[in-house]
Amino acid sequence: METQEATRTCRSVLDRVGDAVVADDRFLSTIMTGVLARGHVLLEDVPGTGKTLTARSFARALGLEFQRIQFTPDLLPSDITGSNIYDKETGQFSFAPGPVFANVVLADEINRAPPKTQAALLEAMSEGQVTVDGDTHDLPDPFFVIATQNPIEQEGTFALPEAQRDRFAVKTSMGYPDRAGERTLVDRRADRDVQTPSVGAVTDRAEVRALQTVPESVRVDDKIRDYVVDIGRATRADDRVEVGVSPRGVQRLFETARASAVLAGREYVVPDDVKRVAPPTLSHRLVLTADASVQGVDPTAVVRDVLDAVSVPAVASAAGDHQKQRTDDRAQ
Repeated sequence: METQEATRTCRSVLDRVGDAVVADDRFLSTIMTGVLARGHVLLEDVPGTGKTLTARSFARALGLEFQRIQFTPDLLPSDITGSNIYDKETGQFSFAPGPVFANVVLADEINRAPPKTQAALLEAMSEGQVTVDGDTHDLPDPFFVIATQNPIEQEGTFALPEAQRDRFAVKTSMGYPDRAGERTLVDRRADRDVQTPSVGAVTDRAEVRALQTVPESVRVDDKIRDYVVDIGRATRADDRVEVGVSPRGVQRLFETARASAVLAGREYVVPDDVKRVAPPTLSHRLVLTADASVQGVDPTAVVRDVLDAVSVPAVASAAGDHQKQRTDDRAQ
């Protein structure tokens, strides 16, 4: 699939989701960036803002199989992965797949379950497989998790383990809609017989797999690659940070920057791509010091300060040369 075709398809998906979900384009584009980068997405916000509707709408627009898992304090790991069940007639155990066996898995209110159950998703998110009683079972392809969580200050929530937070490509928040958006929600509720706008499929599984290969062909200049590495390393030197971005996080920043370029219709990455995706890609990976936490420091503010401190490479001419070369090649 060519970049321009991928851009048009992604735009169609976002338009279709936007018909049903009252949210700004930047929020929806961040989720699409995570999907393109073959990553998982973490949505954090207070209840009632439309996180579940957003996940379901993306699954429908992408034409993918969808499963929702409601995380609760008594949820067991086997409730997610599945288990071996004994068949009296055959005298054999057979594997009964759990709800994680879907293309898009909504892990709803993931931080209301205890850490052991949260960790049941870890192998699935990192390896695309689950292991039950020593047997490994592959998950469908494509596979990605859209997890929702309530702010940690809310009663009955558990902090996600650092290793699990690191598996999410991006983390974003919906926030409250503007006045016009809330009026739209009220109008939809005015007539109970009128359903929420339905979301039809724009793509299918094969096309989603093709979409996810497009960022692999996006060109990233050596200076941009150095810029990505420097940003990740700078988070570890910040006095407010106890644990900075991991090497996996640096790789994720590289991947989401390429996905951002595809959404913008470009075959190369520019510094603005990196700056655009850095906050949702890196902020949830930071572990702040105790003093910074007490002072209420926002990890996103730390990432933005790092972006201000790290020198931005001058690569505009290189990108232009790349475009000129492609034009010359096509003319020949």
